[in-house]
Amino acid sequence: MSNWVSLFSGGKDSSWALYRALEEGLDVSRLLTVHPAGDSYMYHTPATELAALAAESVGIDLVEVSPDDFGADDVDDAGAQGDAELKPMEAALRELAADDDLDLAGVTAGAVESEFQTNRIQAMCDRLGIDLFAPLWQRDPVELAEAMFDAGFEIRIVQVAAYGLDESWLGRRFDADALDDLLALREEYGVHPLGEGGEFETYVVDGPHMDRRIDLTYDPVWEGDRGHVEIRDARLE
Repeated sequence: MSNWVSLFSGGKDSSWALYRALEEGLDVSRLLTVHPAGDSYMYHTPATELAALAAESVGIDLVEVSPDDFGADDVDDAGAQGDAELKPMEAALRELAADDDLDLAGVTAGAVESEFQTNRIQAMCDRLGIDLFAPLWQRDPVELAEAMFDAGFEIRIVQVAAYGLDESWLGRRFDADALDDLLALREEYGVHPLGEGGEFETYVVDGPHMDRRIDLTYDPVWEGDRGHVEIRDARLE
């Protein structure tokens, strides 16, 4: 059977892509998590250290790419940095494709509207001769959020960086009430309902694709106009 690799951060978008792939009957045999060293054009950055716990709960083997594998430190152009950031992911996929036990058919990705990310991932798939499964791509963001809630995803906001999002959002559950508030903020400030412009980042602590919930203990860290949660402890219930 052909195998799939899910590009996975543990955030809501990559988790939804994984969940939809499993629902479609794709044989996802690996999760691939990239740990950026700092700010990134290509990757979800906060709390990726929790990916191993999420993978254990999902029950799929995790492959991790560390910051040491990046070669984008001396690049000051966004496009060039995006290309450089993609190289360690592509190298990891090439290594997986060379594994005799894995017949790599494609990857899943959680891109919603970012052509910057999607064009690069599609080009990478073309180079590797594999398919891209991107079930969120150009879908209505409100419908996507509601589908996540209806499926039973428990999503926590772990980072915010946008006008209208204050410290009270750190650790808040991303649910129907939060979505209503975000839609009001969209009217006032242009906040994207899924945080697609980097306004907020999330982590999925439970869902129908997971055997055990991730229990988080954290401290909110607020830095004037943005903030994140500092994870003190994380474990599977």
